[in-house]
Amino acid sequence: MTQPLVTILVPHYKTLELTKLCLRLLRKHTNLALAKIIVIDNDSQDDSLAYLRTLSWIELIERRAIPGESPVQSHAHALDMALDRVTTPYVLSIHTDTLVKHPAWLTFLIDQIEKRPTIAGVGSWKLESKSWLRRLLKYFEHSFQRFYYFLIGKTNHGLAGIGKNYYYLRSHCAMYRTDLLKQLNLHFGDGDKVAGKEMHKRLVEAGYEMLFLPSDVLIRYLEHINHATVVLNPHLSSRQKSVDKGLKRIKASIARLQASVEHDATT
Repeated sequence: MTQPLVTILVPHYKTLELTKLCLRLLRKHTNLALAKIIVIDNDSQDDSLAYLRTLSWIELIERRAIPGESPVQSHAHALDMALDRVTTPYVLSIHTDTLVKHPAWLTFLIDQIEKRPTIAGVGSWKLESKSWLRRLLKYFEHSFQRFYYFLIGKTNHGLAGIGKNYYYLRSHCAMYRTDLLKQLNLHFGDGDKVAGKEMHKRLVEAGYEMLFLPSDVLIRYLEHINHATVVLNPHLSSRQKSVDKGLKRIKASIARLQASVEHDATT
């Protein structure tokens, strides 16, 4: 009997329609002999939890919220609760707004991390498709801001990729070698930062490679709807303009990808 190679961790909070699509696509495009699925419900207390309880092909963890924890901490703590149960060689975190599109998605990620034994993790910083013009404009904008802040001596800024804002594998798609996480006693919630940020830094400091996969390559296999959980739950804090734009993105993705999923009452 084939043993699973990967445990896929999926934190969840009150995103019923999107979660259904995420899991249906995951089941459709994933060889379940190769992967184990753990969904961690973050104290949703709604119909989405009732739905998750009906799925026999996932392992469900029902986590209780800790009073005073932020949404960022709640997400990281949920991943760590599941990480404690992982026994497979690889562990992969995704979000309920990470939507799988290709049957080779998981083998593609495994092939990337197995290229060299020095690679501890593979995944994405941002998973989005932009035209060459938008990418060029963003590059010039970032370069100008960096040069300007250098001229005025400003070091406390939010420019991505610089200083404390270093790039890291984000939990919407990040695969790691489980043995290294256990050996180095690493967790998604280390440092009380965004899930995986401190873990990424400590793996690099330990001498391992962290492989960022180009968006235009990775997006052939899956896509990510940015900030969908916050958009669908505005009380988690988001500007109304961002919520409106986010809802349009979510509706477009659901309409497009739902059509590729055969409805199955068992899923």
